Amino acid sequence: MHLLRTRFAEDIVCEFLPPKKQSNKVIIFCGGMPTLPGNKRAHLLASKKGYWSFFPRYRGTWESGGQFLQEEPTKDILDVIDGIQRSFVSLWDGEEHNINNPEIVVIGSSFGGPAAMLLSKDKRVKKVVCISPAVDWRVEGEDEPLDWLGDTVKKAFGQGYRFDDSNWKKLSDGTFYNPAGQKENIDGSKVMIMHAKDDTIAPPEPVEEFARDVGCKLIMMKKGGHLGVRSIFSWRIFRRIYKFINS
Repeated sequence: MHLLRTRFAEDIVCEFLPPKKQSNKVIIFCGGMPTLPGNKRAHLLASKKGYWSFFPRYRGTWESGGQFLQEEPTKDILDVIDGIQRSFVSLWDGEEHNINNPEIVVIGSSFGGPAAMLLSKDKRVKKVVCISPAVDWRVEGEDEPLDWLGDTVKKAFGQGYRFDDSNWKKLSDGTFYNPAGQKENIDGSKVMIMHAKDDTIAPPEPVEEFARDVGCKLIMMKKGGHLGVRSIFSWRIFRRIYKFINS
């Protein structure tokens, strides 16, 4: 099955795949960074389980227009949510697609975790799953401190990520795209976090404190390291996600 492409809000290129059977259920994946865009296996798994799947490129990354981190990536995902409320067109063949009353789940991993969480109060979002999310950029992991990551992304990924240093530095101020600084914007009753104790990129201690403060469901595993979207192919993780998003 071929993945399809569309564009939302002019800038945002988004891979998508319809479900195998007619459905109004939707999963929007908010990927981590830096990483190669998209994940065909995730699309196929979602489609098999009866979900439309969408994997957008944040503004200023890969094929999407704009500047990365000029605005919070939450806005990019919100534009996707707005876009699927009406018809959208497959760019390969011009076919028009419609999802009647979409029932939306947002799954965010690592860098994409804040985008997912910060949309939890949107009434159109049914559930949010965060996998190894960054919840507080002020608490840096030993393997990927922010200054090192910003420099490395520019050198190693080139125009895959297009951002100014001033916008990158906004991550460390504690209010921009930072769940720990925006707890009032999070509905913990909709959120489940999956994390591992041995994560050296997104430290587990801030995640445990954050989960208590917002009252969300937390599954803290002893081992697993820094998990990403690919972790959903593990049965022990997928069954918990599937049970949560269908409850």
